[in-house]
Amino acid sequence: MRKSIVITGASGFLGQNVGTYLEEFGVLQPLSVRYRPDQHFTINTTSVIHLAGKAHDLKNVSAPKVYYEANFELTKQLYGAFLSSNAQKFIYISSVKAAADHINEPLTEEHTSNPQTHYGKSKLKAEEYIINQPLPKGKSYYILRPCMIHGPGNKGNLNLLYKFVSKGIPYPLAAFNNRRSFLSVENLCFIIKELLEREDIPSGVYNVADDEALSPTQLFSLLSQSINKSPSLLNIPPSLISFVARLGDKLRLPLNTERLGKLTENYVVSNAKIKKALKKELPLSAREGILLTARSLKDQMA
Repeated sequence: MRKSIVITGASGFLGQNVGTYLEEFGVLQPLSVRYRPDQHFTINTTSVIHLAGKAHDLKNVSAPKVYYEANFELTKQLYGAFLSSNAQKFIYISSVKAAADHINEPLTEEHTSNPQTHYGKSKLKAEEYIINQPLPKGKSYYILRPCMIHGPGNKGNLNLLYKFVSKGIPYPLAAFNNRRSFLSVENLCFIIKELLEREDIPSGVYNVADDEALSPTQLFSLLSQSINKSPSLLNIPPSLISFVARLGDKLRLPLNTERLGKLTENYVVSNAKIKKALKKELPLSAREGILLTARSLKDQMA
């Protein structure tokens, strides 16, 4: 029997990929949502996938209120509608940033949450609200904390790196020896589908990431491989790169301190809890996922 699923944020990057992945599994009902005080939703499906929200604004021009309304208040309204409906499953896409903005060791679900941005704080408030509501028998919730998601239709730092590669521009951050976790959107879609169709996975908070964390040079090399080029790597002193990034803050250049931080910090996310719950391997390795995204970027920019 095909599931009936309400999905918010269906028109976005993640929503389009989830919709395509699940189209043979269930009947998706896109729900356009925006926070308004005292609004009420009616849910007549078996499940809810809540993707909509306010993404982290790298330019830091969004007012704090915008984050709390879009990420907390709206989720509160939607989850309330879920609890009063006959739907059985609620999947909320949060973020690893609800746990921590910076980490020194692999991030697990046991990490004490201490977000520093309004984006992370608003996501955490939504998580806490969901967790603290009495859960009626027969209902489940799944709070997924993805790290950096990439895939077809990707927007973000991977696009910037790909442009460097495709234009033959040497990668200037090879001197940074950090590792980051990434998440292929196909792996995320696989996990969502498993949560929807199975009854043996307990409610809770789950970090979501590919199995292997990658260094910047590994990432740049994979993007180069995708267009049959040898990677061109520059070992520019980190102090000089940081100076350029600070200039970028003032001159609004593509490279600024926040983007540099995202590209060069260590941020390794453990996916052990979700894999233990699934008792399955993810469809794509980290490297396979990056190559798949690179091919989609090539088509996108053709």
